[in-house]
Amino acid sequence: IKAGMSAPSGKDTRPWEFVIINDRSILDKMSEELPTAKMLSQAPMAIVVCGDTIRSSYWYLDCSAATENILLAAEAMELGGVWTAAYPYRDRMATVIKHTNMPAQVLPLAVIPIGYPMGNHSVKYKYDEKKIHMNKW
Repeated sequence: IKAGMSAPSGKDTRPWEFVIINDRSILDKMSEELPTAKMLSQAPMAIVVCGDTIRSSYWYLDCSAATENILLAAEAMELGGVWTAAYPYRDRMATVIKHTNMPAQVLPLAVIPIGYPMGNHSVKYKYDEKKIHMNKW
């Protein structure tokens, strides 16, 4: 959470809010209802990264930076974490809102299941030199 709160945000508005879920029944229900978050049934906890739409109209950008920081911190702690999108999918957002009781002006961006990876774990190598352009395209 500290890593998430260390993310940059436009005009330093810090529109993020975080819901930590460690209640097994909530994790299991969300696992059943969220199509890309089935691993919640095995995870001991999850962090829901949310944005306050009143504090910022571009909350989803700032909360994306916070989400990435959380994932990097989890990796540094030898934990597993997965970015499972809630936003912009209305059905997924409704599921998260239902199970967390968040206020109307706060919207969920992502649910991050956190736990210890099963088996061997390595970071995917995604470097692609063709994506780099010097001075001009």
